[in-house]
Amino acid sequence: MERESDVRIRLARAEDAAAIRDIYAPFCESTAVTFEEQPPTEAELADRIESTLETYPWLVCTIDGRVVGYTYASRLRKRRAYQWTVELSVYVAADARSSGVGRGLYESLFAVLERQGVRDAYAVTTMPNPESERFHERMGFERLADFPAMGHTDGDWHDVAWWRRPIAPKTADPKPITPLLDVIEDPDWDSLVRTGETHLEIE
Repeated sequence: MERESDVRIRLARAEDAAAIRDIYAPFCESTAVTFEEQPPTEAELADRIESTLETYPWLVCTIDGRVVGYTYASRLRKRRAYQWTVELSVYVAADARSSGVGRGLYESLFAVLERQGVRDAYAVTTMPNPESERFHERMGFERLADFPAMGHTDGDWHDVAWWRRPIAPKTADPKPITPLLDVIEDPDWDSLVRTGETHLEIE
């Protein structure tokens, strides 16, 4: 009998930086998906993880201990009025796609963001990118705007699309968002961060 894989969604750690770089680097080097043309170093990614986790979630999905995908949230803009709005990113290793990893990561991310008090999540995609378009549509994002020829990379001009997904209803007097470090102390944190595991389709 074959052993079932050990699949986990958990908070990222600085020591995940090398594995995250392995996933991210091909998108920088051979596609226009991200406008970051040179892959960040392992040290740079470790710094990004740690600085993100001061306020927002950065999650990884592991299969038998190997990181196969990651997602994170960042503040859309710096002014206080924007604190309830975040921008999302998600990347999955080539050999782990079409197995629910992206969906599982997003579902966990949505759950944590809702607990923090975030109201809206935005995603930004470089076009054309039909796979990402289908994915965000399935995840309940609304395509709000297309900006023609917004960035030049990989020898060509590329359109950029903005997408929005509500996380929680907007109230008249919202409380400031709760920093991630406080949410981690909640007694149900482990089940919260693993919300998306039920969507993974890995044997």
